[in-house]
Amino acid sequence: MTETFTKIGVIGAGSMGSGMAMLFAENGLDVSLYDIKGENIDNLTDNLNDPQSGLEPSLHQKVAGYKDLTEFMKSLGGKDADKLLVFSIPHGSAADKVIEQIREFLTSGDIILDGGNEWYENARRRQKELQPHGISYLSMGVSGGYQSARRGPSISPSGDRAALERVMPLLEKFAATDPKTGKPCVTNVGPGPSGHYVKMVHNGIEQGILGIVNETWEILYKCLHTDLDTISSIYKKWEDEGELKRNFLFGIGADICRRHKEKGEPGHIVNEVQDKVVQDADDSEGTGFWTVVEAANRHVSAPTISSAHFFRIASSDRAQRMQVVEALGEGIGGARKQHVEEKFKKEFVEDLRLAAYCACLASFAQGMNLIARASKDEGWGVNLARCIQIWREGCIIRSEYIADLLEPLYEKEPGVLNTLTLRPVAEEIRRTIPHLQKVVKHALEWNAHVPTMSASLEYFKYCGGKHLPSQFMEAELDYFGAHNYDLKSEGDGEVKKGKHHHEWKPA
Repeated sequence: MTETFTKIGVIGAGSMGSGMAMLFAENGLDVSLYDIKGENIDNLTDNLNDPQSGLEPSLHQKVAGYKDLTEFMKSLGGKDADKLLVFSIPHGSAADKVIEQIREFLTSGDIILDGGNEWYENARRRQKELQPHGISYLSMGVSGGYQSARRGPSISPSGDRAALERVMPLLEKFAATDPKTGKPCVTNVGPGPSGHYVKMVHNGIEQGILGIVNETWEILYKCLHTDLDTISSIYKKWEDEGELKRNFLFGIGADICRRHKEKGEPGHIVNEVQDKVVQDADDSEGTGFWTVVEAANRHVSAPTISSAHFFRIASSDRAQRMQVVEALGEGIGGARKQHVEEKFKKEFVEDLRLAAYCACLASFAQGMNLIARASKDEGWGVNLARCIQIWREGCIIRSEYIADLLEPLYEKEPGVLNTLTLRPVAEEIRRTIPHLQKVVKHALEWNAHVPTMSASLEYFKYCGGKHLPSQFMEAELDYFGAHNYDLKSEGDGEVKKGKHHHEWKPA
């Protein structure tokens, strides 16, 4: 059953919530906006009138701000009306508190779209608590940052099928549009909290690619002393064509590198930015951490994603890091400037482009393997091809060449658990891994920081290793822990404890 909603309530009037409110208004809805922080409601008029991202004056009347929660809920029609709510609030207890506060106003037929970056188990719990009362809590990933929340995000909703059918026409109008096919970048991901799970992994893949972009920047800027405006041109060329075509993060990297200080002051804004990422360490963002934990829990190797995460963690406490610098000396962690011939530099920039692409494939493969494993474990039936399709626009991991590679492969093999087993992906890795090897080799010689690219290289090496040194590790485990082992002569074996033990040394 589809339904035409005329009103929607948005809880959370920060940059994401206010952006979504304006986009809903542009799509014909009357929007009520509430925030526990009164200053966010006070800022609503300024947001609506912003010359860059504001709303047409004729539509201002379609957005009403509320500081009182009771008045906000009454504005949606009261208890007799089927209410549609969107949460744009921090993960964790915030949503539980809001649900507790509005519970008396909720009745059978109401729908909550939780668009925050929520831990999927919290989403599962809320679905179970509310469903018996006829209230549908839909787990809804919203990708693309506050700019896409305003102009059209990638959306991954999941939960009760009937409720999803009621809201899908609205979400299809609200979502970004794939410029290649004209399709909306939204799909019914599956049952339960699978929508938040897919968004979590999206952010894990994003974390890996952010690490890769960050490493290419240091190599170009600090090792090859390429000026920022030239780096901007390099990134723009990479984004315009080839394997990194329409890669969102390299695209905004080009914009950042060309952004000079305002009012004619010399220099670039990026050179004033402190070298620390704190959103993981201060718990304001959980998706990257959760992806690493989930990969470990579900036995999916994800070193590109996890290395990027631990790099961010190490960067976060700069004061402590300066103490380590004092103890170890600045030479340990300082990228070294190189003097190279122009011919070498030109060739190396091309190596760097293909190395970045190869490492991006590693991040995508690890993330998609995690979604596939979780979907199988949970019985969600997540369509991997549709995940790639909704990531073609309105999200941070948009990368057209990679999407063109992966989407048709997942359509042909929807049950694949390891993306590296797909022949065309393997061919791309074989073609580009020599460039990744070359970049990592030189980066180590130049003391550049390459945790994600080096981890990606090792990932391909050990996933594609016919004979790994883990046979020696298995022997040592058996030596001190009697963990047992399988024999080579018995074939590949299974993922379970071996049948053999050797008494290396009596107790």
